[in-house]
Amino acid sequence: MKTFAKLFALALLVGVLRPAAADINVFACEPEWGALTHELAGDKADVYTATNPFQDPHHIQARPSLISKLRRADLMVCTGAQLEIGWMPQLLLQSGNDKIQKGRPGHFEAASHVKLLEVPDTVNRALGDIHPDGNPHIQTDPRNIGEVAKALTARLEEVDPANASYYAARGADFMKRWDAAIARWQQEAKPLHGVRVVVHHDGWAYLFNWLGIQKAGALEAKPGVPPSAGHLAELKQELAGNPAKMVVHAAYQDDRADRWLSAQTGIPAVKLAFTVGGTPGAGDLFGLYQDTIDRMLKALKK
Repeated sequence: MKTFAKLFALALLVGVLRPAAADINVFACEPEWGALTHELAGDKADVYTATNPFQDPHHIQARPSLISKLRRADLMVCTGAQLEIGWMPQLLLQSGNDKIQKGRPGHFEAASHVKLLEVPDTVNRALGDIHPDGNPHIQTDPRNIGEVAKALTARLEEVDPANASYYAARGADFMKRWDAAIARWQQEAKPLHGVRVVVHHDGWAYLFNWLGIQKAGALEAKPGVPPSAGHLAELKQELAGNPAKMVVHAAYQDDRADRWLSAQTGIPAVKLAFTVGGTPGAGDLFGLYQDTIDRMLKALKK
């Protein structure tokens, strides 16, 4: 009898200690959306992030493990604007999950809720990796994160109405902290206004638009085309007459061309996180922008 009582007590203890199962499963395409969903959904969502900060989000393999995760998802949170065009349509088709198909409440595309920059007049593959809907790298401007957060909060409430008040409260708390952080970042980043910066890939339009930074050139002659020796030599010549203050690249990009240009010109090469987890200081959304500004200000002082 005592043995039974002990086993019963142990069973109760295990039940208490075991974490409660989340109410919904969320499939996030990129780390920034996984991090944002964590902020808004807390322990009500089990969030799986399909990519990491050291992968090019344009080029991801539609692996069976991703299909399995998407099959069980109640909500899919991706960038959209054709950023995932090379892999997400295949995953959606093979998942057989009606809840997250385009047009359903479980299908959420962040880019649909902000104004896109660099929308091309014409699309020609000879021009490189051009996105017909506009530049999809909206996460480099924290103001876009705020707009997406509002829309995603509403979508969480729709997908999981039983916890609607919980999501609303977390969404309001996040926006209060986020707006305060943006105001602080804008003040800290004032020295960057008007600064000329060379980019590795045209992925920083929203960051530059937010802070008033000027693009001085790109290591890729065409978007998505690796830097060539000829183009780098031309860029070096151009910078000799009109210098820039730094050359920036994302954590997932090969930085050999950046380091070459830095060595040839004396312009500091700066690695920026690009998304959550890309650098040690970018452990969450707040760290992402703080670390980005800190790294650019440090380079400016050089």
